[in-house]
Order: sequence, then structure tokens, then C-alpha cells
Amino acid sequence: MNVLILGSGGREHCFAELISKSKHCDKLFVAPGNSGTSLMAQNLDFSPIDFDLVKGAITKHNIQLVVVGPEDPLVSGIHDFIVSDPILKGVKVIGPKQQAAQLEGSKDFAKNFLNRHNIPTAKHQTFTTRQFEEACEYIENNSPPYVLKADGLAAGKGVLIIDNVNQAKDELYQMLVKSKFGSASSSVVIEEFLEGIELSCFVLTDGKNYKMLPSAKDYKRIGEGDTGLNTGGMGAISPPPFLNDKIRSKIEKRIIYPTIKGLELDKLDYTGFVFFGLILVDEDPYVIEYNVRMGDPETQVVLPRINSDFLELLFSVHTGALSDYDLKINESSAATVVMVSGGYPETYKKNMDIKGLDKVKESKVYHAGVIKEKGLLKTNGGRVLAVTSLGENVDRALKTSYHSIGKIRFKNQYYRKDIGFDL
Repeated sequence: MNVLILGSGGREHCFAELISKSKHCDKLFVAPGNSGTSLMAQNLDFSPIDFDLVKGAITKHNIQLVVVGPEDPLVSGIHDFIVSDPILKGVKVIGPKQQAAQLEGSKDFAKNFLNRHNIPTAKHQTFTTRQFEEACEYIENNSPPYVLKADGLAAGKGVLIIDNVNQAKDELYQMLVKSKFGSASSSVVIEEFLEGIELSCFVLTDGKNYKMLPSAKDYKRIGEGDTGLNTGGMGAISPPPFLNDKIRSKIEKRIIYPTIKGLELDKLDYTGFVFFGLILVDEDPYVIEYNVRMGDPETQVVLPRINSDFLELLFSVHTGALSDYDLKINESSAATVVMVSGGYPETYKKNMDIKGLDKVKESKVYHAGVIKEKGLLKTNGGRVLAVTSLGENVDRALKTSYHSIGKIRFKNQYYRKDIGFDL
């Protein structure tokens, strides 16, 4: 079959690598893709949220399956657009329909879903611009730290954790009244701070059945020791060493099963990945957030541990074969370390030459913010590369990734040297 992947990051490079190896893949296209995806697929130069161009590519290249990487097209309704168009009849999509995608598109929607289906999450309340004074009172009547979340999509920057009551009210003013995150913060969820250890769990679902994929732990802060600003992710490991059978059973029973059952009960049309952002509080799991797609850089440690034919697994979602699919997982550990441009996640320079990738033999290097000009690779974003390795344990995998990073060079490069430090 011919497959179209939508997206341009390290996640999509990883998707492309696995799908291109499938015996079922005839032709593979990525829109817009990057220098990494161009090694095994044909890049198409258009945005995933330009639905008319998506339609044109599907018809021109006789696409049978569309795999949606990022959240924006899903929240904007790309799945609904494709399946409702008579010209695109029969095209399958990996990714939920628009209403179901609100699990990520709206924090308030997700919280109501969690409450409705008795799934553990932090205590919370949602406030609109008109309720600013009430929101301030809510902060005053609760104890720090205060967690403020922009209700809508804010490119991973819409969550603030603040210790001081006055600073919390100031930030709330900036979000609700001054539109700090644009329309995303026209309403704000204020929730209880939960202290524990975070992890990410993933399933692939057809809306009724699901397969659990490998779990991961990612590191979002720019600074070592988990300090500084939040980023899109500075590294990840899989599986988290602390995830034992007892905890895994609690997660499936208390969170994953009721979530998939809730999708069915609420008649939310869901065919794709569910990302569970969790926190363990004394070994009891709580949902911090849902994502309606795979994470980045978690994808770069989850997918390399899948030994099954990945495209076959994806298509089983649409053939009724998912529940009986024999998913084979590599027992090795995986670790990825993200190399970023100096200054990220704030201002940084682009167009720096990248050298040494040809010397990396022991790791996989997934391209994110990279372009190819006149045969040369250059930086083109904040997160540039994700260097992934497998090993008999997390320590070994990390050691290999750091060894490989030592061979890669670009001006002002930065990476955290302590991924996995807390394990």
C-alpha cells in the first residue's frame, strides 16, 4: 500500500523508518518531512493543516493510509475531512476524529472526560476570562504550588507551576486577560499539584480494543537536574526501570481500560494512538494529560523496541485484527538524547553546519530541525537531532547514545548530560 505520514519532526522520521521496512509498504510519502525522512521516503512540501493540499497528495499518489504525527491537524479535523470526502472514500486514517481529539485540544474537555469515567486525576477547576476574580479566590483558598494550564493547544508551553500566590495571580492575569497564549488561554484550568514520578504510557486503539505499546519516561526541562524552562523534550528512556508488574496492572485497570471504554460509551470515534501522561503518587497512577498522538521524543525510544511489522500493526486498526495481533516487543532498553540549538527554547540561531553523522554507527540518529542544502545538513530548528540507542539496560543505552553524540558537531550545540539521572 501507499502511505502518507503528516509531520516534520523526529517522531515522523521514526515512523518513516519503521513503515519503510514493512513488507506491505509500496510507496511512502511524508508531508512536509525533513532531511531524515527523505532518506527512505518522498517528502512533499506542504503543511499538514492545509487540508486541500493533503487531499491533492492523497489522490495524486493513490494513498491508502494516512498516519498523522502532530496534534494540530487532528484537533483541526483532518480525519473527519478525509473520511467525509467522497473522492477520498476508502482512505484510512491513524488518528482520532475531531471531537475525540479534544482530549488533547481542550484540558477542560479532558478533565470532564476523566471525571465522568472515574479515572484518577488531580483536583481542578476551569475559569474563563469573565471569571478572573473567582479564579484568584480559588488560588487564595488553595495551597501552593499552583498549576495553571491553558485550556487549548499552546505548543507545549501552556503549563505553569508556581510556588508564590501573588505570582500565580499575576500569571493568571497574563493568561486570561492579556491572552499570553492567545486563544489557548481564553480559559484556564487550575489544578492541584501532585508530587511523584512521571511516566508516559501509549496504546494503539480502534476505539474498542487496544494494544499496549512500550512505556517511556521523558525529560522536558532544558537544564540538568530538571531545571529551567520546559521544552518539547530533551530525552527519553524506555522502559522506566521503576515500572513493575504491580504498577503496570494498576495503570491498565484504573486508567487505560476505563479510557478506552469511555471513548466507546461517549461515542468518540478514535482510531490511533493514545498517549497517557501519568504521575505516580506512592505507586498510585494519576492522569496529568492525554495526547491524541505519539510523543516526541518518546516515539524515538518506543518504536525502536517494536519488533513486529509496524505498518501491519497500524492497518490492523482498520481490519478488525487489532485485538488478536501478536505484538512483539524487544526486551532491550532504549535511550534517546536530544541535541538542540543553543538558546532553545528561547531565541536561537539556525543554518549551522552539522558534521559527523556519518561516523555514528552504534546509534540511530533521528532528524528533527534539520534541512539539506546543496548536499550539506544544516540546523533548522530548536530541537535538531535525537540520538537513540538500544542496550541491555538503560545505563548501557545511555552510554552508547552519549558516545555517539561525541562524534556529532554543530555550532552552539547543547544537550543534557544527565538524562536518566533520577532513576
